[in-house]
Parts: sequence; structure tokens; C-alpha cells
Amino acid sequence: MRPLLALILSLFFITAHAADADLHAVAPYPAKALALSDMSGKKFDLASYRGRVVLVNFWATYCPPCLKEMPSMERLQKRMAGKPFAILSVNVGEQNSDVQAFLKQVPVTFPILMDREASRLKAWKAFALPSSFVVDAQGRVRYVMFGGTEWDEPDALGKLMALLPAH
Repeated sequence: MRPLLALILSLFFITAHAADADLHAVAPYPAKALALSDMSGKKFDLASYRGRVVLVNFWATYCPPCLKEMPSMERLQKRMAGKPFAILSVNVGEQNSDVQAFLKQVPVTFPILMDREASRLKAWKAFALPSSFVVDAQGRVRYVMFGGTEWDEPDALGKLMALLPAH
């Protein structure tokens, strides 16, 4: 990673590390484009997830609150299995080897997308790591959080469940 980018991202996550954050409702607005590849080169596009609630999470392996919340995201993924829900986890500014080493310690089943140049992080106007955006089934951002949380706790889980489309 370029030294300037590493410094900037380090400052971002320091802001988020102070305390666990809350999931804040926002006036719904269209989600920015998000089309990235995972470490194996498989392409993912947020637009193809219409009809599902999607948690978009920007993170890095050197960010302590990012690492702390990752296991709860995996528990959330398992809890929401079979529901119209997905997690797109976006690693910012790192190489595959960094992420692969982390995933040996904390394996996850949701996709890890690679934003090596932090272009998507900037487009989404994320100012801290981790930064999370909850996108509803119509492709609108409904909740935003700058900082880490326990995603399977009742408050966050209730907000996500309330957004699920009725079947």
C-alpha cells in the first residue's frame, strides 16, 4: 500500500476506534455504484443485489475495530441465511496476501471485495474505518455507521430485519 494512503486510512480508523458506533438512520438516498472483484477475480456488482438488503462494509486488516466486528458479521451472515440479505465486505488499500493471512485467523463466508486504490471508499464518502452502509431492497442507503459494532446484537439485527422485503 502506498505510504500516504496508509497514513490517511490510519487516521480514519483512529476516529472510529474511540467507541462502538451506532447504526444511524439517514434520509434514503441511492447507493453509489459498487462493482469490484474479490481476491480470485470474481466480479461483484451491488446493482445485482436489488431485492435484497445489503450490508456494505469498508475495512482493513490493520484497523482494530474492523477486526473486532468481523466475527459478528459472520454470525449475522449465518443468522440471516435464507433471507433476502447479503454482506459485501470491501477491503481498502491492501494486497491479497494481507487479507488472506487475516482470513486464516478469522474465516468468513461472505465475499471480500478488493478496493486497492480506495476509489470506492472515496465515492461512498466513508470517513472512517470501518464504515458501513445498509442498502435496502430498492438500492437506497438507509443506515450509516462510522465505527465498529456487534452486528448480531438486537439493535442492529432489528433494524436490518425491519428492512427485509416481505415474502
